[in-house]
Amino acid sequence: MPYFTIATAAEKSADFRRVLWTGEHTQLVIMTIPVDEEIGEEVHEDTDQILTFVSGTAKVVLDGSTKSCAQGDLVAVPAGAKHNVINTGENPLILYTVYGPPEHAPDAVHHTKEEGEAAEESGQDEPPQ
Repeated sequence: MPYFTIATAAEKSADFRRVLWTGEHTQLVIMTIPVDEEIGEEVHEDTDQILTFVSGTAKVVLDGSTKSCAQGDLVAVPAGAKHNVINTGENPLILYTVYGPPEHAPDAVHHTKEEGEAAEESGQDEPPQ
């Protein structure tokens, strides 16, 4: 049975993306966005996403609206919404996200954004069917 102290787990990982748990309908992922970096504008056509910020500061762009976020803030991203998360702070931005349904391979660990993008493009980062 998976149990997490989520803030501790997120703060211990320096990886851009690390899947912690994958269920039949949802997936828990922790992310670390380096200073002056961003997730990159994206749309998940069939996946809802909940972003929860553990530490750092961010600018979240959601379908053209912009909001500043920090520790303790949560943003719900509905399926089909264009979104981006940009680190605006002087330290890495740490967050966790819940996807429903899963968005990544169950054991995905991407040390950098570039590694994650390459895994997605090559088909190595496919969610379970």
